Amino acid sequence: MIKNLALEQQVGQHHALGTSITLQIFGARDKSVINDSFTLIDHYEDLLTVNRDESEVMDVNHAAGKHPVQVSSGTYDLIKLAVEKSRENFGFNALIGPVVKLWAIGFKGAHVPTDDQIKERMKLIDPYSVDLNDADQTVYLKKPGMELDLGGIAKGWIADRIKDFWMAYGVHAGIINLGGNILLVGDSPKRTSGQWSVGVQDPKEPRGNNIASVMVPECSAVTSGTYERYLVVDGHKYHHLIDPRTGYPVETDLAGVTTFTKYSVEAEIECKRLFFAGKPLAGWHDDPDRIGAVFVYNDEHVEYDNFQK
Repeated sequence: MIKNLALEQQVGQHHALGTSITLQIFGARDKSVINDSFTLIDHYEDLLTVNRDESEVMDVNHAAGKHPVQVSSGTYDLIKLAVEKSRENFGFNALIGPVVKLWAIGFKGAHVPTDDQIKERMKLIDPYSVDLNDADQTVYLKKPGMELDLGGIAKGWIADRIKDFWMAYGVHAGIINLGGNILLVGDSPKRTSGQWSVGVQDPKEPRGNNIASVMVPECSAVTSGTYERYLVVDGHKYHHLIDPRTGYPVETDLAGVTTFTKYSVEAEIECKRLFFAGKPLAGWHDDPDRIGAVFVYNDEHVEYDNFQK
């Protein structure tokens, strides 16, 4: 642990990626590091967003069924990772956008679509209908109407890039918080152990109220949950996490799962893997980059994977 880091800190807040962002750096540091970090986040959002008509990802979507599109190296690497993980068929699918838009849960016009409507949209989410050309860094969606949406992975990837930026500037300790996606940098200056205390959201309480907490080393913490965006029709609750294998919200007893991994992009992916599994997976944390997970069930039972209570 770097001594006396807790005596000085820089904190900045910003709105981007559709959420509130807080960056906190411990220790004496030029204020420009945080401001430059926000500029970098805005740059990545400009490349990756699907909430505006112009971005590299939207260029790919507009050309669906027409022609390949060349993108920058960072965008290509992220798209390739997203497509490869989508092909593993464990629940994460970066092509799920047409089905998510059909349900529109959490947005104006949310409704329960018909089986036939879902079947039609399911034809557009096959990750094997994406051509990736490493040599030219081009992406081609083979069918008209297909869409890439990196929202389920982009925050983690961007957080990792901000950490890289901080390391280049000699930041020893800090917290990158992209709307609840947390990346802890270095050792905590508040404990001699260097460990960080991370709370796990209580699904039945307002944001910031925790049902559990764990002590972790430098890592990322990301949560997938059903409790913030949902639709209730005839007494049935439909949450926003759509199963790409069925086109319907995943059936689960889980309210949420929080994963703790070395890299934030991995935490994004793995929290979805574990959420769709609905339970701890044997051998999951044998990977040294995977620290553990906390499962919170609808009855508020909490299960710790590789953590002591």
